[in-house]
Amino acid sequence: MSHLNITQELILLPADNHRLSNFCGQFDSHLRQIEQRLKVEIANRGNKFNVSGFSGAVRAACAVMQTLFDITDNELVTPEQVHLSMQESSIEQILDAPVVEKPSDEVPDLVSIKTKQGFIKGRGQNQQSYLKKILVHDINFGVGPAGTGKTYLAVACAVEALERDFVRRILLVRPAVEAGEKLGFLPGDLSQKVDPYLRPLYDALYEMLGFERVAKLIERNVIEVAPLAYMRGRTLNESFIILDEAQNTTKEQMKMFLTRLGYNSTAMITGDITQIDLPNSQMSGLRHAIEVLKDVEGIGFTFFQAKDVVRHALVQKVILAYEKSERETH
Repeated sequence: MSHLNITQELILLPADNHRLSNFCGQFDSHLRQIEQRLKVEIANRGNKFNVSGFSGAVRAACAVMQTLFDITDNELVTPEQVHLSMQESSIEQILDAPVVEKPSDEVPDLVSIKTKQGFIKGRGQNQQSYLKKILVHDINFGVGPAGTGKTYLAVACAVEALERDFVRRILLVRPAVEAGEKLGFLPGDLSQKVDPYLRPLYDALYEMLGFERVAKLIERNVIEVAPLAYMRGRTLNESFIILDEAQNTTKEQMKMFLTRLGYNSTAMITGDITQIDLPNSQMSGLRHAIEVLKDVEGIGFTFFQAKDVVRHALVQKVILAYEKSERETH
């Protein structure tokens, strides 16, 4: 990826105030949408626009802006059209372009997530790559062993998106399958039965937003906690959706979940393919999705390893020991 910061001028012709108003949106909402997605800054005076940011992102933003302005002659530009224009442009190449060597004073800061409790930064190369891909792709997979921060960072990104009004709600989803246990003995309906198993997601939310705020947001359905089975038939717009423990989905469930994604939404799928609890040796939907979707543009994959573990130092050694044992068994 080219990290050189540049500023490019874009002049949109003809200089028609009605078309420019249509293009920019109410209170420049369309420009803010492009800024948020591509991590650029856009300033304008009349029909002259200055776009600043990483060179790849600036080029993508200018291409999207020109495309959108071209349709203002006979169409009303909507947030959905802005979103689709960015989807159709090759913005995923921003991450994949070769790195350009540059002086140290031009190296950008590490990607960090801003919450009310402070800044959360990725530790190590894999976590940084994970955060960068979340900024660019609408569907992201974080796959790896326990303790690598994949779920915590996903929740942090969701909280930041909600706080900055990029999404209207957060959905926390998990399949109702657990390690050697049955849900039937637990009180309540399916949602309440799954609730205790979503505790890691709750813990991260409490840390970032506080107990009272989380409780209020859940009460208003801004934060929704749901079993995976409840997702069928829904279209999730302007949402940040996290599917945790995805290794315990079936192939059918994973396909169902991935096709729920609506306008201006982001889906995070996290899991560990070495801890599958599905009965009767069923194939994991996560493992299957990795194989099926590996060449699909616009989907990000981050594979964590034992070296990325950020828990107790012994956790890393435990994971390595189990990996060694499994290799010897096979």
